[in-house]
This record gives sequence, C-alpha cells and structure tokens, in this order.
Amino acid sequence: MLQTVVKKWFRDKDYGLLNNGGGPDIIVNKADLVNCEFLKIGVTVEFECYSDKRGLIAKKVKLLQQKKLSGQHNGKRSTKPFRPGVMT
Repeated sequence: MLQTVVKKWFRDKDYGLLNNGGGPDIIVNKADLVNCEFLKIGVTVEFECYSDKRGLIAKKVKLLQQKKLSGQHNGKRSTKPFRPGVMT
C-alpha cells in the first residue's frame, strides 16, 4: 500500500487528485473510497495504485489516522467545535 496527501477534491464531480511528488497526479474516484464519502485537502491516505489510459488511478483508498495538533494542554479537549474556513 502506498501513502500520500490529498491535493484536490471536487465534491460536485465525486473525484479528486492525490499528490505524486514530481510526477503526474493520481486520480481517485468516490467509488474507490473505503471508509469515507469524500476527502479533504491535506489529509493522508493509503491506497493501491494502478495505471490505465487516463493515467495513474488510486483504488481501495483509506484515510489514515490523523495526528492531533499540539494545541491541547493537560489532555483537556476544547469545547469549541472545529469549523474549517471560519475565522472566529
């Protein structure tokens, strides 16, 4: 299994692109997601990679456990909900 970061996700088109270093991006379709409905940019995924006429295709794509950010002290969790893209 390979691992990489999600580069783009087009929710309206049900597909996205995975980072491939300096090479061509890897295409991932919603139908090939194992434990989720869509992907967020920047998350790490594990997948199998295949080649076809369109290029590199990711299959059996799974989200990897994301590390907690070091902003929580003494094991206490913030009661404020996380809302991406909203400045408070």
